[in-house]
Amino acid sequence: MIRHSSDNPTRPPHTKGLPMTSLESDASPNDDAEFVASAAIARWETIVEALTPVLGQRGVAALYRRTLIVAGRGHPCLLLAQDNSESVSFRKLRKVLVQQPADTAAAATDASLETFHELLNSLIGRSLTQRLLGTTWSPLFSGSPVQDKSK
Repeated sequence: MIRHSSDNPTRPPHTKGLPMTSLESDASPNDDAEFVASAAIARWETIVEALTPVLGQRGVAALYRRTLIVAGRGHPCLLLAQDNSESVSFRKLRKVLVQQPADTAAAATDASLETFHELLNSLIGRSLTQRLLGTTWSPLFSGSPVQDKSK
């Protein structure tokens, strides 16, 4: 069994730079989809925790649902993760991500996080988004190079 850490060269490439979750310490190379799902859910939970005091559960849930619809256009698996509850639940998202190849799950997570960030920016502005998410926000989940979209 391989032990993954943020500086471990054997850690799957799409998860480099992410903080370890409690489940990751026992992950093996065969558990890549589970590893991605666990890390993705940990990232989402941190974001929801940071935004709920300001936007409320219903506001965060509405933004999350919209994110899945918009990001689901390019990553249809995200459409299967939709939940119409008034609070955010990641049960469906975890189930969907675990069923995907690890690279697909990471790409879908990238798209959803980027979409969420863009939607939040459009609602409350870039400055407030940055202040609310602070170090919680990382532009991409998979460790892909960031492209400057302002040019």
